[in-house]
Formats: sequence, C-alpha cells, structure tokens
Amino acid sequence: MARIIDIIKTNAILGESPVWSVKDNLLYWVDIKDPAIHCYDPISKIDKSWPVEQEIGSIALRKSGGFISALRDGFAFIDPSSDHIEWIHNPEADKPLNRFNDGKCDRQGRFWAGTMYDPIGPPKTYFDREPIGTLYRLDSDYTCHRMKTDIFVSNGIAWSIDGKTMYFTDSPRRTIWAIEYDTINGSIGECRTFATIHNDSTQGTFDGATVDIEDHYWCAEFGGGRLIRFAPDGSVNQKIDLPVSRPTCCAFGGEGMKTLFVTTAKIMMNKEQIIKEPHAGDLIALDVGVKGVPETRFPK
Repeated sequence: MARIIDIIKTNAILGESPVWSVKDNLLYWVDIKDPAIHCYDPISKIDKSWPVEQEIGSIALRKSGGFISALRDGFAFIDPSSDHIEWIHNPEADKPLNRFNDGKCDRQGRFWAGTMYDPIGPPKTYFDREPIGTLYRLDSDYTCHRMKTDIFVSNGIAWSIDGKTMYFTDSPRRTIWAIEYDTINGSIGECRTFATIHNDSTQGTFDGATVDIEDHYWCAEFGGGRLIRFAPDGSVNQKIDLPVSRPTCCAFGGEGMKTLFVTTAKIMMNKEQIIKEPHAGDLIALDVGVKGVPETRFPK
C-alpha cells in the first residue's frame, strides 16, 4: 500500500523534471514558469533553488557535473554553482513561440527533449495549442537530430530497463506510445499504442514519467490527481490518488532508490482552487513499495 512520506512546501508554479543524484544523495528538479533549478535534501529537508534566465523545461545530470538542460531557447549546459550557461544548440531559432518541455537521457546517455507551442505568459487552457512541436535527440558529440514532429506537448519520456523500449506521450492526445528503440544508434522504430484516456473523459492527461526496477512505467496524470503504474504490456497495475490535482512528473530516489518523488503544479488554477489545494506546487515523497533505478548521466 502506497503512503505519503512527506510533503515539502515548494510553491512551484510548474514543477517538473525531477532527477535523483546517487552521487550527491539529492533530488534536483525545475520550476518551468518561475524559472529555477531546485535541489532538495531529504536529510535536512531543505529545498534550495538557483534562478535561471528563461523557462527551463527539463534537466539531466552530466558525468562532469552540473546539468544538461532544455530551455526555451534550446539545449545548454548549466552549472548552478557559477550561474554559468553554456549554450549548445538552438534547433528552433525560427520558432520563438515554442519552448522545450520534458526531457531525459536514454540508457546510453543521449539527451532527448521535445518542444511545444507556448507563447510567453500564463496559458489560458492546457489544450489550446498548435501541433508544431518536435522531439529531438542530442548526442554526446553535440549533434542534434529531429526524431518526431507534429507534437502538441512532449511528455512522458522514459525507457525500459533494457533500453529497448522508449515511452512517449503527446499530452493533449491523451495517448502513451511504446516505441522500439535501437540502443546502438538511438533510432526509433515501430510505434504501438501503450495506453489511452478517452477524449470525452473527465480524467486528466498523461504527463511526466519514470520506470521502476520491475520494468513498470509510472506516469503522473495532470488534472487527474493521481499516479498510474503500468505493466510492460500496458495494463494498469496500480493507481495512487494524490492530494493535488496537477501532478506533473515522478522520479525514484532516496536511500536505496525506495522513495518516489512527485513534482506538482498550480498553473492555470484560480485563487479558489488553490485554497482548496494547499499542496498544489509542492514536492511529494511517497513509499510505493518498489525501488527505482538511477537515471543515466549525459557523457560529457
């Protein structure tokens, strides 16, 4: 039976992209709309942050320290200790109304991240988008590859334990796909529907995700107020209700990778809704009875 271990008051507008550092015993995550990289220490229970100059959709750890990140204006290395940003690639310089969103390294360390149409300023509705986003793969030699187009909101990126299945969701389409993945060259192959939410449903939509040590896929249901655990065949194994309606992403960490951390949001909520959900935008730590696996670092 899942249980909440702790709720850390972080008050994020749009918390996202949690990743656990085994080396540091710390959880790193971002607030996209109040742009910052956060660092949570489960021992001291202190969450600190470093502001970033523009919206930051996702981060992954680097072998050399710091982060590789996907910001509004492209891929960059960030070293929070020095406030230094080293820009790598801006594949959508011609699309200033797009920004990067969800991103993660595959099991070999290639960094994947997708863009979405998101003019600067608070969005009116989650589904009021244009499908002009693209999913990119950034290799260790810094070459950038367009892998998938016609995307509304790129999300749910994760890989099976053996790395041969890539998971991806385009959130407004309320569908998760399982994609054949070539671990040697990073190419994608046959794509099958893994899970769906009916478009006329009052449920939310699929958001960020991770995979546990038993090769099950965990996905946050934004607007649905819960986590869903899927077996490798796409069947629902477990549902966990949360004290917030907008969970955004999840990641395993803590001692022995036994804690599931969940970022949340208060974006697009009015004052009355926030009063009813005092933990909207906070970081939630859960014991879900299964361990996770460390995420691969970017090689450079």
